[in-house]
Amino acid sequence: MSIYQILQQYWGYSQFRSLQEEVITSVLEGNDALALMPTGGGKSICFQVPALAKPGICIVVSPLIALMKDQVENLKARGIKAIAIVSGMGKREVDILLDNCIYGDIKFLYLSPERLLSELVQERIRQMNVNLIAVDEAHCISQWGYDFRPPYLHLADLRALHPTVPVLALTATATSRVVEDIQEKLSFKRPNVFRKSFIRSNLSYVVVNEDDKLRKLFAVANKVKGSGIVYVRNRRETQEISRLLNQQRISSDFYHAGLDSQTRSNKQQAWKENRIRVIVATNSFGMGIDKPDVRFVVHLDLPDSLEAYYQEAGRAGRDDTKAFAVLLFNKADISQLKRKFELSFPSIDEIKQVYHQLGNYYQLAHGAGLDLTLDFDIADFCTKYKLDAIKTISTLKFLEKDEYISLTESVFLPSRVKINITSEELYRFQIEHASFDPFIKTLLRSYGGLFEYFTAINESDIAKRTGLTASQAIGFLKQLEIMGLLSYQQQTDKPQLQFLRERVSSSQLHINKKYISERKEITKSQIDAAVNYAETQHCRSQQLLAYFDEHDSPKCGICDVCLHESREDKQENIEQSIENELLKLLALNHLSIDELVLSLQSGVEKQRIDVIRNLLDAGRIKSDGEKFYI
Repeated sequence: MSIYQILQQYWGYSQFRSLQEEVITSVLEGNDALALMPTGGGKSICFQVPALAKPGICIVVSPLIALMKDQVENLKARGIKAIAIVSGMGKREVDILLDNCIYGDIKFLYLSPERLLSELVQERIRQMNVNLIAVDEAHCISQWGYDFRPPYLHLADLRALHPTVPVLALTATATSRVVEDIQEKLSFKRPNVFRKSFIRSNLSYVVVNEDDKLRKLFAVANKVKGSGIVYVRNRRETQEISRLLNQQRISSDFYHAGLDSQTRSNKQQAWKENRIRVIVATNSFGMGIDKPDVRFVVHLDLPDSLEAYYQEAGRAGRDDTKAFAVLLFNKADISQLKRKFELSFPSIDEIKQVYHQLGNYYQLAHGAGLDLTLDFDIADFCTKYKLDAIKTISTLKFLEKDEYISLTESVFLPSRVKINITSEELYRFQIEHASFDPFIKTLLRSYGGLFEYFTAINESDIAKRTGLTASQAIGFLKQLEIMGLLSYQQQTDKPQLQFLRERVSSSQLHINKKYISERKEITKSQIDAAVNYAETQHCRSQQLLAYFDEHDSPKCGICDVCLHESREDKQENIEQSIENELLKLLALNHLSIDELVLSLQSGVEKQRIDVIRNLLDAGRIKSDGEKFYI
């Protein structure tokens, strides 16, 4: 099939969007490519279409587990075979999935970058017929980017496994320095960048220096019709701001990563279907959400970087209809950003202390823990050891950079089961163990594929069908696992922490001081740029575009600065017209104030009186107390 037939058959589109076809053609010619496309620009089609056009499997690396799962479900819904290997899966489950990629007809394998650290995964990828390597959120590979992820550096290892396979890197935000770094880190054979302009001509950027942010937020939500997103800095604020919006009869709900997966999904769906008008969220919300009719995005705090701000603000107006990106800030925000900056760079001793506490938290002996993956409740960890959350998260990132640990986002995985024996052996077991027979029959009737791969199950559903309680059904599954009949993985909805090395003593912990110093410098420049954007009275769109190296863009005409300048220009033009008209009238006659004001055609009464006063003060007209004259 041609790429146009693939687009029509699987996506129902008759033509590609701007830049998509050029990227796809280049990749199909065997070239490495970097595609810079704004949020909502259709990046995923750029690797999905060429992968379907060629035999073999496409490996997609992404740091966002929720987004990976969404894309896998979307592909499956289109009849395309895809799987994702994420943290929380056991070795046997991963083994089976990788086998399906080697010997089956899977077209897309989604991996988190942490998975590339595993020799098992690398060895199995070597055996696959790979037709394309796609790197999503490619800015994560550059330490000059706003969201550097150290595991991304191992993409060079992936490249070495299939040196002739083209690499397609994709990102929505990258400066010229990051663009060069991405291509270097991914060993591009030659530079090849496809860049879509970052101009959003329908998006009005507004910045307001405001002490009473809530009053302004309510005004925006009441004035701008349609759905919106309100970004806040922490989980507590999501709930509080949502409550206050509802009090103002502005339909809203809150969203953050601490909610369980089903709750997050329900809230997201209600908002997408416009049953909820406004969603109040932390920055965990929005990635991969395709809702084109968002009319406003409000940030109640200064962003950490313009990259993050551009991406979040860009979720408004994807339907190319007028929308607003509003940033509310004040002096307190700047102080808060600076405090967060200081907390984000702990001392070496503090990093060693947190590493020591991690080992104690999991009761891990020195020399133990290699490849151990565990649920991680950061709130509980910080409470237990009386730690600051911001400083702790930063500490974990530095431990991750030096490859002592790996930390992934919260991910929901349903309970899964795979039968480990043949159907004949299972039949004999049922005859010999009559007490298990009804339970096993129900399991086999309810779910297909149990002998081939790990299958998602619902313990409550099984319990209803067997007349057991949910805890009894779980007990049966655990017993059958102990007896070697099946493998049972219970559902999880927590971040995963993996120890990449055996636990060492604090004195043996080697932390890269130079790297921390460089990150501090980069982060400071990003914060300075965000503050400068808020405080500088210059076209907002031009400021953002210049940050992303588009230096010759025209003024947008619709941001707060441009509109203010337009009003001032209009006022100046009106005043000039009044002045010209007034001087012509007085050149012919002496007129009273009432006669003069009523005779003028330009402006309104207040504007006319203001001009008369200004001309009097400047001595350009005179008055004898009753009449005005030149």
